[in-house]
Amino acid sequence: MTTKTKAAQFIKKYTMVIALVVVFALFAVLTGGRLLYPQNMSNLLLQNAYVLVMACGMLLCILTGGNVDLSVGSTVCLIGAIGAQLLANTNLNAVLVILICLAAGAVIGVWQGFWIGNVHIPPFICTLAGMFLFRGLGRVVLGSRTVSINNQLFLNIFASYIQIPGIDGDVKWSAFIVGVIVAVLLLLNTILGRAKKARKGYKMASATSAFGKIIVIDALILVYTWKLAHYKGIPVMALWVLAVVLIYAFITSKTAFGRYFYAVGGNEKATKLSGIDTKRVYFMAYASMSFLAGLSGLLMAARIGSVNGDTGTSFEMDAIGSCFIGGASAYGGSGTVSGIMVGAILLGVINQGMSIIGLDNNWQYVVKGAVLLVAVIFDVVSNHKTGKAG
Repeated sequence: MTTKTKAAQFIKKYTMVIALVVVFALFAVLTGGRLLYPQNMSNLLLQNAYVLVMACGMLLCILTGGNVDLSVGSTVCLIGAIGAQLLANTNLNAVLVILICLAAGAVIGVWQGFWIGNVHIPPFICTLAGMFLFRGLGRVVLGSRTVSINNQLFLNIFASYIQIPGIDGDVKWSAFIVGVIVAVLLLLNTILGRAKKARKGYKMASATSAFGKIIVIDALILVYTWKLAHYKGIPVMALWVLAVVLIYAFITSKTAFGRYFYAVGGNEKATKLSGIDTKRVYFMAYASMSFLAGLSGLLMAARIGSVNGDTGTSFEMDAIGSCFIGGASAYGGSGTVSGIMVGAILLGVINQGMSIIGLDNNWQYVVKGAVLLVAVIFDVVSNHKTGKAG
């Protein structure tokens, strides 16, 4: 294989990662370095936590054949409204309110999963109906008002920061220590993983490629946690996001059921003939999506401190955009959790960078639309597809 061919393969494989680095550097320059301020680096996570969470669920929907869930923004509103009203008008413990809200999100998922998976209503139509239905119900629950959230336990569970007495002062050293630990664990995982593959005689990427990649990732983790250490430390919301990402990464890459989503998107008829229950696959995709939308509703309610009838508007577009920008195929059957995380962060950097430089909101929509279109065009052209594979 020639050097030119290797370079082309590298660029194709890491296109979005390269794009993320370029876009981040561009906005760092355009904002005069303000994007790199510790507060803005922390807000980059907080403002996009809902995207990172919902993108994991949206990936499963897209894997089944390029399908999407248009109702997630409305579900965020409805679940947030239920939580806000329960906290404001009852004496229920915040933990119980959270469980009720997550259960409500799961019920919505079961409702949509049933119609899509068992009755075979097209996902676009079913979730479009849900978009109007759940938005209307959310506004009914709120009474067309903005409901504030003042329950401190609820806010602490989702919107506080991790600080350790005796270690954290003006500089939250615990954040940087966590970054160092994570970086070391990733490096050890790479070393042990390569050693295990070598013992079994498996084919591996070159050491330069493998360790070069992990060194870059570790460097980014250390820089980011250093920035967090100089603000308020690690936000609790990061733990929620991390838990969801790890769970869905494990499901999609390490379990047989996770591979079913790819199989359905690749060739649904063949998957059904092989004995896989495709109804169950569709059901679980949309059930998990609504559950994560419910969790996102709680995250948003805690971060903003209130819920109104417009909460969650266009959130579905951010989740869908993150998946396609992150490499999920518009035809289904391919995409990874790590890829959509890159897509979500890239979209977040673009949003925050444009806000910092004061770009008109109308032009922000233009830029995001253009980025999404370019990502999908790249997917279609690079894979030489002209339609959905049969």
